[in-house]
Amino acid sequence: MKVVLSPNPYRDKGLKTAIEAEAILRKSGAETCMCLPFDLGRDRAEIPPELEFLPVDQALKGAGVLVCFGGDGTILHAAKSAQAHRVPILGVNLGSVGFMAELESGELDRLKLVVEGRYRLEERMMLDVTVRRDGRVIHRDMALNDAVVTKGAVARIIDLDVKADGVLVSRFSGDGVVVSTPTGSTAYSMSAGGPIVEPTSENIAVTPICPHALYARSYILDRSRMVTVTPGEHSRRTAYLSVDGSKAFRLADHDQVELRRARGKARLVRLTDRSFYTVLNQKLGRR
Repeated sequence: MKVVLSPNPYRDKGLKTAIEAEAILRKSGAETCMCLPFDLGRDRAEIPPELEFLPVDQALKGAGVLVCFGGDGTILHAAKSAQAHRVPILGVNLGSVGFMAELESGELDRLKLVVEGRYRLEERMMLDVTVRRDGRVIHRDMALNDAVVTKGAVARIIDLDVKADGVLVSRFSGDGVVVSTPTGSTAYSMSAGGPIVEPTSENIAVTPICPHALYARSYILDRSRMVTVTPGEHSRRTAYLSVDGSKAFRLADHDQVELRRARGKARLVRLTDRSFYTVLNQKLGRR
């Protein structure tokens, strides 16, 4: 089995955890290679010079599993490439929360179970995100967690219309709106007051961010709906779109952000029988 290791050097200092994991995998009979989850440019001071890295798409060809070392953000960076190559992801948590990660840094010995084929796959719904301007598609992306439309300047609010299959769901002023998958329900959506949703379910959550209206609440929509977010008719504020926390895309007046369930799904490797609710209580500090 070919296993690709993708360490976040800002979380895994000196890539010590990734190097230890690679030794365990090779001893178990796996073929390994490494790639970085994002471009570091010239900032490679924390990376041992003897290590070699392949481009992500090259590394994922023929791979059986992609192991990500970092927090949920590292997994989100890798999710689109992994989905395109149909390679499942195994997360090793080196961050502060890590809802999607399967292992903690002290559980690396369990990686030998991957080589032995003793794991199961858990599928997660994703969202296709499209921006239309005057009927033309000007931007596309894919989200495992969420797509967020927010205001620009700190002291301003924006007017937003949210529709489902062309029918108005909500119209409000506020700081923005989060459209999330069930996986993303424990991220920004939860912080904005949205519901916690079992990550393996399939639906779309729409959660206003600091709305200036008592009636503006979260909505849980059927997976088949197409959600459209548009600045309101009287909105003259700059808005931005961010997908899975990526670099913001600036929206012009009357741009339409369309979100629908993606055909492809992310696949996460599961080695333990830990319940989602057990993980939730541990990560949120409840015992």
